[in-house]
This record gives sequence, structure tokens and C-alpha cells, in this order.
Amino acid sequence: MQYNKLVRDRIPAMITETGRQCRTTVLTEPAYRTALLAKLVEEAQEVQIAAPTELLNELADLMEVLDNLLAIHKLTLSQVRQVQEQRLRSRGGFESRLQLDWVGE
Repeated sequence: MQYNKLVRDRIPAMITETGRQCRTTVLTEPAYRTALLAKLVEEAQEVQIAAPTELLNELADLMEVLDNLLAIHKLTLSQVRQVQEQRLRSRGGFESRLQLDWVGE
């Protein structure tokens, strides 16, 4: 089966431990950036459909991708939190559970 997607570092070893074979490729930095963004979408979709009992695991996977995106872009979580706080003050959060239904001209 063909995958062509970013996987965690131990996945190839886990595959071979079960007696199966696999092939991996070490991505160039530009390809890695692209793969991380695709993985971010994949993990977000898994969070979206996760059962309540799996939500924590899926959020942890999403955070792993975010941590790697931060590292490759030389950003820190504290920088993200700072911008998050600024955006919270200027645009608000989601506590009111508002759904925008339409906007008139």
C-alpha cells in the first residue's frame, strides 16, 4: 500500500517488528515543511471526527505537528501564545459559541 505521507520516527521500526517491510525517504527541508502542513490538516480532521475517548490522543498528535512546525520556522510556543492573547483581545474568543449565519450588504 502506498502512503507518501509524514509519519512519526518510530513507525518504520514498528512496521518491521510485525514482519512487514516498508520504505522511507528523508525529506528535504522544503518538502518537510509541505509535509508538516499536510499532516496538520490530517491531524485536524482526525480531531474533528474523534470519539470523546480518543480526543486527547488526537489533540496530542495535533500538538506534535504544531511543535514541529514551530521548530522548523524557529518560533516558540510563547510567541504563539502572545499573538493568541492579542487576537483574543482584539477579536474575542469562542466562549459565546456564536455562529455567523449571514451578512447583508
